[in-house]
Amino acid sequence: MDLRHKFPKGLYGILGEAFSLGRSNVETAEIMIAAGIDILQYREKAHEKDRGDMLDECSRIARMARDADVPFIVNDFLDIAILSGAHGVHVGQQDLPAGLIKKRYPELMVGCSTHDPDQVKKAMEDGVDYIGVGPIFSTQTKKDASAPVGFPLIEYVAALKEIPFAVIGGIKRDNIKTVAGHGASTFCLLTDIIGAPDIGERIREIRNRLN
Repeated sequence: MDLRHKFPKGLYGILGEAFSLGRSNVETAEIMIAAGIDILQYREKAHEKDRGDMLDECSRIARMARDADVPFIVNDFLDIAILSGAHGVHVGQQDLPAGLIKKRYPELMVGCSTHDPDQVKKAMEDGVDYIGVGPIFSTQTKKDASAPVGFPLIEYVAALKEIPFAVIGGIKRDNIKTVAGHGASTFCLLTDIIGAPDIGERIREIRNRLN
């Protein structure tokens, strides 16, 4: 299956060893894929992990993701996304230009973080495959996170009906149903999934709450 431009609804899992109770990214990815995660992102920082180790991890995860038909996205690092065989790359407002990446590497699924309507419009003009909308609530997992945008930006993007989007930032199993009520259908969760003792059970619990 060609997943490069297919952005799914459901649960968008994010990997980060600092939050995974001592599990490696590869181990966590394997559990999440087996539990039916809909899309998966690798998010580590260069000052916290050797880039060679990141490439090795992403290459192993990309193989698992391809075998399971799960889109696999690398956050920030275009070179690692390409070399590892990931399906795509996700960039922020201060990273490499999303539009340039999409133009040079049209085969990649390209996502871009947005925090206001102007950034949403720019991402659409750039031709990205999807956008991240948030942070919806305050979050402690990203040191340079923007101020919470709340529900209005979700409603704005949902009303456009022109670009797939995922909501991110402080989303937990206890508030995901409320977030869904404002028009979201793809949800990024980090600590509430990979910080759970039983990741598979937590994913099932979150799905049950959504349904």
